Amino acid sequence: MARFNENDIEYQKAKRYVEKLRGFYAHLFVYIIVNVMIVFYNYTHLKPGESYFEFKNFFTLTFWGIGLLAHGATVFLSKSGYLQNWEEKKIRELIEKEKKDL
Repeated sequence: MARFNENDIEYQKAKRYVEKLRGFYAHLFVYIIVNVMIVFYNYTHLKPGESYFEFKNFFTLTFWGIGLLAHGATVFLSKSGYLQNWEEKKIRELIEKEKKDL
C-alpha cells in the first residue's frame, strides 16, 4: 500500500472531502433509523378512526429530509468543483481587495 504525504495539499483536500462524506453518510444513517422507528411507533399506536396519513407523522420526515438534502448538496456540489471554484474566486477577490487597500 502506498504511503501518502500528509502534508500534500491534494491529500489534505481528499481527506477533508472523505470527512464530509462520512458525516453525510452518518447523517443519512441516523435519519433512516430514527424515522423508521417513528413510523413504526406511529403505525402501531393508531387510535380508532385515525388516519395514518396525518401531518404529524410526516413532519419529521419532511423537514429533517430537507436538511438532509441540503447537507448532501453541500457535500456533493463541493466535489463537483462548483463550491470549490467559488471559494477560490472569493479568496482571490479578497486578496486583490487587500492589495488595493495597501
